[in-house]
Amino acid sequence: MCTRSDGFPGIGRAAAASIGLRYFEVISVVVTGFFHETAFYGSDDDFLAHVVPFLENGLRAGEPSVVACGEWNTSLVRGALGRGTAVLYVPGADQYSRPSEAISQYRALFREHTEAGSRQMRVVGDVPHPGVGVRWDWWARYEAAVNQAYAEFPVWGLCPYDTRTTPPEVLADVTRTHPNVATAPGTHEVNPGYREGVPGSTQVPDPLERRSPLVELVDPTAGAVREAVGSVIGRLRLGEDESHDVVYASSEIVTNGLTHGTAPVRFRLWADEKRVVVSVTDQGSGPSDPLAGLVPTTETLSAGLGLWILHRTCDYVSMGRDADGFTVRVSVGGQT
Repeated sequence: MCTRSDGFPGIGRAAAASIGLRYFEVISVVVTGFFHETAFYGSDDDFLAHVVPFLENGLRAGEPSVVACGEWNTSLVRGALGRGTAVLYVPGADQYSRPSEAISQYRALFREHTEAGSRQMRVVGDVPHPGVGVRWDWWARYEAAVNQAYAEFPVWGLCPYDTRTTPPEVLADVTRTHPNVATAPGTHEVNPGYREGVPGSTQVPDPLERRSPLVELVDPTAGAVREAVGSVIGRLRLGEDESHDVVYASSEIVTNGLTHGTAPVRFRLWADEKRVVVSVTDQGSGPSDPLAGLVPTTETLSAGLGLWILHRTCDYVSMGRDADGFTVRVSVGGQT
């Protein structure tokens, strides 16, 4: 049995890259860390050509295999593999509700199988994007973050993207966040377009931001923000939990900006009857860690714990830098 930490049969990753080698999957290859791969497809047949052999080889090797795809792709895989296979099917909408939730659930699953003695696992997942009606920014951060978040687990993760529905800017981010790419079914190559870190996705203001903000404060205290926000959301049709989430999020991201950012710190809030958008902009560069907000931390010098709570409670969280500065933007009360 050929056991390698880079997932390449019989040749090292650097050597393969140096000679432009295409290498073919050997089902006995065992990876000792996360092997993050993407594949682009333009038809249902292309999708199956990538995914079915990937899963069948894993099953023949006795590797736990997971499919977390949308309904249509799941039905395609089920139909191709037939009944009685040991694949674990997880509804994509459940697995990919929020990036922080996806990481938490996957890590729990990977840990369970690793502790049970699994030497390698395989996962196929449909990561959401605007082509299926989901905002992309925090999923771009997810694709970058999992290179670290899953690094300790022997997992081969395949993220297929449909070129018929995926916007070009998303495909560009996907290329930058995956160290490996299946350029054709059965081939697995080092991705020359991979870059470490979070892709610099363009910050997209929420549609509510076309209106004048209901609250706008500069360098406010957290207490002043809580008071101002509380007076506004009392007039909205938010549930008790959502109202609490808005107040907490507003206080947390202002505190984060004042503590870790660079003045001036500008707080703004927009709302309609059922939804609230809050943004905080400072002149700093923002956190350099791609895991910030996506995994919990108890480090007192880090903003990670508060940002993680935001990612677990708010309906959308965007973080990034543009001409105005570094902005954290959250939405509570449902997706746009």
